[in-house]
Formats: sequence, C-alpha cells, structure tokens
Amino acid sequence: MELTSFDYSSAIAAHLVYFGIAIVATVLFVGIYVTVTPHREFRLIREGNSAAAISLGGALLGYTIPLAKAVSQSEGMTDMLLWSGVALVAQLVAYGVTRLILPALSSHVNEGKVASGIFLAAMSVSVGMLNAAAMTQ
Repeated sequence: MELTSFDYSSAIAAHLVYFGIAIVATVLFVGIYVTVTPHREFRLIREGNSAAAISLGGALLGYTIPLAKAVSQSEGMTDMLLWSGVALVAQLVAYGVTRLILPALSSHVNEGKVASGIFLAAMSVSVGMLNAAAMTQ
C-alpha cells in the first residue's frame, strides 16, 4: 500500500510528538537520577571523572532501551508514558540495589574508581534490557 502525502504528514507529525516526548522523558529521567545520587555526575564529568561518565551513561542507556521499546509498541501516549515511568522506577531500583551491594559506590565514583562506575553501568543496562524484554504488547 502506498502512502499519500497526507499519510506522510501524519506519520511525521506522530514521529515528532513521540520523539519529542521521549526526549523530554529522558531529560526528566536524568534530572531525577542525578538528584537521587549523592555524587554530582555533571561536575565530576566536567572534571574528567570517567567513573561518573560511565555510570551515568549506563543509567541513560538502561532507561532509554525500555523507553525505545515503549515508544515502538505503545498504543497511545498514555501507554508510552506509563512504561517510561516503569523504566524510571526500574533504574532507581537498580541504583539502590547496586548501593546495597557496594555501599561505598558514591565515594568510589567521586574518587574516579572506574570499576565501580562500570559495575553500576552494567547493572543499569542489564535492568534496562530485562525491563524492555518484559514489556508486553
């Protein structure tokens, strides 16, 4: 079936709406995440702290993987927003569990201990991938 120019316009408009809301949701996630963590990721990253960059990058991937799945499978904006909220909570739980496993996690990130940053990133991405896989149509 060939799309008419009107169909293209509708598709592009829908794309822009979903993409725009996904970007806003991602910015909101980052804002909440860096507020919850006791270390100041952006300051540390500006100072060249690799552990902070790796850990925040992992959290960002861990959030956007299920967010992308929510965007692609949602039947409407409410559905997408609900799943983006689930992804946000899952990342906060992943961070909390990682802090239980590594109680000195924040000080390690502050000190630039890359191993802690990598472990937190791996936890975040793993939770994000499992979360995305668990989302059903």
